[in-house]
Amino acid sequence: MNLSVCGIDCSKCRFFTDKKCEGCRNVAPEGKCIWNGRCDLYDCCAKQNFEHCGKCEKFPCDTLKEWASGENPERIQNLLDLVNNT
Repeated sequence: MNLSVCGIDCSKCRFFTDKKCEGCRNVAPEGKCIWNGRCDLYDCCAKQNFEHCGKCEKFPCDTLKEWASGENPERIQNLLDLVNNT
């Protein structure tokens, strides 16, 4: 599974498949998110040197919950699975 920092399985994300997104780990460090803006979740993880949101003591934070309530709701479970399997 190719997970973004917020737990999206990139291979199942419509931006990855339809818009040719390269994934946040590749484009966000350069400030080039697919929607031409910054990703608050990516920036938060980068600032704290976390590989993904599941490493944060605030996981799942309100921002992650809000984003998951709209698109890719499985992202929180993906991160829980990742954390529990490491």
